[in-house]
Amino acid sequence: MSEAPARHLNLAGASNFRDLGGYQTRDGRRVRWRQIFRSNHLAHLTEQDVTVVRGLGVKSAFDFRGIVERAEALCGMADVTVHSLPVEPTVVAALRAIAESRQLSKADAVDVMRDSYRGYVQDNTARYRTLFAHLLEDRAPLVIHCTAGKDRTGFACALILHALGVPDDVIADDYLLTNQFYKRDPSASTELPDDVKQVLGTVQRPFLDAAFEAIDTDYGSLDGYFRDGLGLGQPERKMLEGRYLQA
Repeated sequence: MSEAPARHLNLAGASNFRDLGGYQTRDGRRVRWRQIFRSNHLAHLTEQDVTVVRGLGVKSAFDFRGIVERAEALCGMADVTVHSLPVEPTVVAALRAIAESRQLSKADAVDVMRDSYRGYVQDNTARYRTLFAHLLEDRAPLVIHCTAGKDRTGFACALILHALGVPDDVIADDYLLTNQFYKRDPSASTELPDDVKQVLGTVQRPFLDAAFEAIDTDYGSLDGYFRDGLGLGQPERKMLEGRYLQA
């Protein structure tokens, strides 16, 4: 049996660049390697990084950064087609608003993070629907990213793995790998307290759980969200499986 490709690619100018391939589905198939990648933003890629990413055949990037975020750090690869799917950031502004009336705590940071994940469902489902429409058009190999590549991107990747039939616990483990590979950008530091920034620099299972709780509340079930929110009925799910699962 041939050795599986590396899941994490240690790029100098990008953090947390990972492959979603290799995970086994409930029916025993596996997600194809070297088709869907995730990362933080791609503005600081070195020449060597570009060579590596180009060698992977990446031709499309799906960028969940807000309008200003994207303008401040454009993709460093001119030969990659960038699809902007802006999910505007809300976390720092929400924490600053709380700080105007009292001292911030780690619990505040967790609550605000959970609210932001609910917002992916309640306010930004159209962006994720567009992502899946592109996936059905076969834009792979592709990379999905935002600024940190952990929250907006993490939710998108969890949805993809769910749509392909990967078990919940495996999806959660993949989501939490960010805590192993993400390196917080020192230039992104704010006036927020250190313990609050520590929460913002991680992913936690309750964050992702909040998004799926919002799905259950607003759509009744994950299948209902795929169908009514993301436009993925059974025919579209089968097409995704055909493109991104090994036979």
